[in-house]
Amino acid sequence: MTDEQAMQSVKAGDLDKAAILFERYKHRLFNFFLKFCGDEAQAQDLTQNTFYRMLKYRQSYNEAQPFKAWIYQIARNLLKDSYKENQVKLIDIKSARQKHDTETEPMMKNEREQLLHKALKQLPDDQREILVLSRFEELKYEEIGEMMGISVANVKVKAHRAIQKLRELIQNLE
Repeated sequence: MTDEQAMQSVKAGDLDKAAILFERYKHRLFNFFLKFCGDEAQAQDLTQNTFYRMLKYRQSYNEAQPFKAWIYQIARNLLKDSYKENQVKLIDIKSARQKHDTETEPMMKNEREQLLHKALKQLPDDQREILVLSRFEELKYEEIGEMMGISVANVKVKAHRAIQKLRELIQNLE
C-alpha cells in the first residue's frame, strides 16, 4: 500500500491505516525535528503533534499531492508555530553543535563524515532545511517548492547555494 493510498483510507475514516504512515514516518520526522531543535524530548513531542495534526486535518489532504510533501508541510508549520508561540525554543547553533558533537563523535565512521555534520550544523536554518529535505529526507524539488510556496527553479537555486556554502564550510574546517 502506498502512502497516498493509506492516507486516502485515513481520510475516508479508516484510522487504522494511520498506523502504517506512523511506522513509515516516525523516525524521519523525529530526525527532522532533532536537526532543528536539538532536544530529543522536544523532537518527540513535535513528531507526535505532527501525527495528531495529520489526523485532525485529514480532510484537507489532496490525493493529487504526494503524502510525503503534505506530512512535511505539517511538520514545518508545526515547527514554525511552536517557535512563534515560544513553546519550543529552537536551540542556539553553538550549544547544538557542542551537544550534538559530544553525542555523535563516537558514532561517526570517519573524519569526512564528522566534517560534513559539523559544516551542516553551521549552515543558516533555511539552507540546512533545503539540504535536509532534499538530501536526507529525499524529497523532490517539486515537493519542496510546493511546501515552501516557491518555484522549483528557486528551490534549485537555494539548494545549489546551500551546497556551495556547505563546501566552503567543509574546506574551512579542514
